[in-house]
Amino acid sequence: NGGETVTKQNQAHKILEYIEAHGSITAWEAMNVLGIMRLAARIADLKAEGIPIVTILRHKVNDDGSYTRWAEYRMGEAA
Repeated sequence: NGGETVTKQNQAHKILEYIEAHGSITAWEAMNVLGIMRLAARIADLKAEGIPIVTILRHKVNDDGSYTRWAEYRMGEAA
């Protein structure tokens, strides 16, 4: 529906502003700071609009020995 598209565009705009202000964004930041649950989907929307966003895969070993992976998105070079 039309309202859903506006929401997606608003979310994408907020994500882009956040990246520009902070240099990058992770799913944790999107959820806890912006209230956006589907970061990867909104990043795909931005990329489809031609915005050069790159994905950096991060990882770390937690104190209990478990392994955590996440994606960080930041602006890249224009194609």
